Amino acid sequence: MGVVEKIKEIEEEMARTQKNKATEYHLGLLKAKLARYRQQLLEPTTKSGPAGTGFDVQKSGDARVALIGFPSVGKSTLLSKLTHTQSEAAAYEFTTLTAIPGVIEYKGARIQLLDLPGIVEGASQGRGRGRQVVSTAKTADVILIMLDATKSDEQRRLLEHELDAVGIRLNKSKPDVVFKKRTTGGITFNTTVKLTKTDEKTIRTILAGYKLHNCDVMIREDITTDEFIDVLIGNRKYVPCIYVYNKIDSISLEQVDKIARTPQSLVISCEMGLNLDYLVSRIWEELAMVKVYTKKRGAHPDLDDPVCLRKGSTIETVCNTIHRSLAPNFRYALVWGKSSKFSPHAQKVSLAHAVQDEDVVSIFTK
Repeated sequence: MGVVEKIKEIEEEMARTQKNKATEYHLGLLKAKLARYRQQLLEPTTKSGPAGTGFDVQKSGDARVALIGFPSVGKSTLLSKLTHTQSEAAAYEFTTLTAIPGVIEYKGARIQLLDLPGIVEGASQGRGRGRQVVSTAKTADVILIMLDATKSDEQRRLLEHELDAVGIRLNKSKPDVVFKKRTTGGITFNTTVKLTKTDEKTIRTILAGYKLHNCDVMIREDITTDEFIDVLIGNRKYVPCIYVYNKIDSISLEQVDKIARTPQSLVISCEMGLNLDYLVSRIWEELAMVKVYTKKRGAHPDLDDPVCLRKGSTIETVCNTIHRSLAPNFRYALVWGKSSKFSPHAQKVSLAHAVQDEDVVSIFTK
């Protein structure tokens, strides 16, 4: 029996099994098996056979945004409208057959927008070019799931299922769990909160299923069984997502209002150019970028060419972004702005100092 058949068999057994206190251990084991088989499907152990043709595009700019959706929802039109890249658009499905990159220039930042081929149901198991599409999506800082406003919400559920199956967790944060393997000593289990969605017995059953008999487990939040399996596997990607509903010019105002009020959702019309500016500003918000201006000694700060970084970046990140020789020869830096203790005056800081949006930085080397 192949891996795909095994996955289908486990999914059918889970669907048949009633969820109650008596079956939660059995379901926990099934979930652990399912996660393991899906992992095998994504990362085959054998390297034999002819090389496949991938389409991963080199990451460029300050951040990457991936456009995902079923065929003919308007991804190519959106790419053409937001960037200076022409992606072939037509009324028939599967117009785009490879990943097409474009660049959005916004607030001094260069954001790479990837138009990925339309995916079909079963993409996570390799149907169409689905496996390549969802694997490329793992490299994105933000995912835009593009939906047709004239169709049912089933399209959204199916896309979420395909991304979830390959380990992409949308609009979720990493579970606060510390897991460490050891060579001896058995399993040490500790929690700092009351577990209401799983329990110690289920977790120990899952650990046994993964042949983990010596480890430390510290749980600091009320997690589910699935979230614990995610921690064990360790390669899950937690990505912010915006649900973009296109073709709103074809539905009623009441429907537009209902969709627009749904969390993490946004309504646009590529054909009429409606709400595209707001979409770009929402992408910027989700990326949580920080702009830092540089200043040479005795000169005014360069406000035309900011260094764009992710939130939580340090002076060391600024140094490495400008030039790799700066950090090894670093003496100190002067910072003006929100992160300075003495604002509006400068603060002398080290490499570990965290910068904030619109800080001005002057770096001094040996």
